[in-house]
Amino acid sequence: MNRQNGFGVIAAIVILVIMALLASAIVSLSSTQQITSAQDVMSAKAWQAARAGNEWGLYKALNSSTPLDAWKTCPNGAGKLSQTLDLTLDTGFQVTVTCESWPYKEGESGSPLVARDVRVFQIKAVACPATTPVSTCPAANASVSGVAYIERTRVVLATN
Repeated sequence: MNRQNGFGVIAAIVILVIMALLASAIVSLSSTQQITSAQDVMSAKAWQAARAGNEWGLYKALNSSTPLDAWKTCPNGAGKLSQTLDLTLDTGFQVTVTCESWPYKEGESGSPLVARDVRVFQIKAVACPATTPVSTCPAANASVSGVAYIERTRVVLATN
């Protein structure tokens, strides 16, 4: 009698290959989930750093102690006033805050009719990781494909 053997070995090898593929998929999914979670936390920190930059810029523009302070008279139109706020110790981010302003006349009141002079301030805050040099925030040449680079921008408008 000539019996054929070996079917059990082939079945075991197929099952082991399927189990290895399943384990590989689970490891890949788990690492992707952890990276995404870390990016979400960093994104929230960047958003809060940009918000702090907006509030700091608004305070400087609207509540400057001296009328000749550069932030009180943010440049009109093409010129921008820019300053970097270092929040490295608190959030790990640095924020570049820029200010622009435009004068305009609002409404008419009184006798004779007189328009009120108002200035509109635009405060833009860009939060970048503190690992990038201060002069490059926002980093135009940064590797945006890296998982460690998170950048958030907030723009607010206010009038005096």
